[in-house]
Amino acid sequence: MDELRIDFTSGAVAHRRQFGGGRGQALPRAVGMKSGKTPDIVDATAGLGRDAFLLASLGAKVTLIERSPRMHALLADALTRAIDSEVGEIVGRMTLLFGDAKELLPTLSPDVILIDPMHPERKKSALVKKEMRLIRQIVGVDSDAAELMNVALRAARKRVVLKWPQKADPLAGVPAASHQITGKSTRYDVFMVG
Repeated sequence: MDELRIDFTSGAVAHRRQFGGGRGQALPRAVGMKSGKTPDIVDATAGLGRDAFLLASLGAKVTLIERSPRMHALLADALTRAIDSEVGEIVGRMTLLFGDAKELLPTLSPDVILIDPMHPERKKSALVKKEMRLIRQIVGVDSDAAELMNVALRAARKRVVLKWPQKADPLAGVPAASHQITGKSTRYDVFMVG
């Protein structure tokens, strides 16, 4: 199977940065990037770092938390390679931490916490993208997603955003979202806490 590699300077990340729609996109709207506001954000489930990179490209300071040693190493490598590139200023606004977000979040005091746990297995027969299958092999399933959400709801100053499949049931064990912002295949459940 192909090796997973994270790159902030080319491919889908570069395309989204250049042509994605800026602050009008669903994710920036969900985290509250409007009216000139740029919140401090913690991406509690960093994964490939793409959401964090998008938010940093729009001016936010983003702390990424990753608990998988392998994913953390891939992210650290990508950030190191990108620092002396045309996106150096963007990745300069990204800080990578290793550890369990449930333990780290109470020590931070971000405006916004973004949580994008491994999504439930799809019921459709079509395979998910190869990249996502590789990630699932590395990190497994996030069986503690509801617990993480509840920690985040206590730690965030303004809002928690859950990135979730558009048609999936709400995450069990979590209060109802204040509102939702929907995209084509993804929705952002927004929990106002401040």
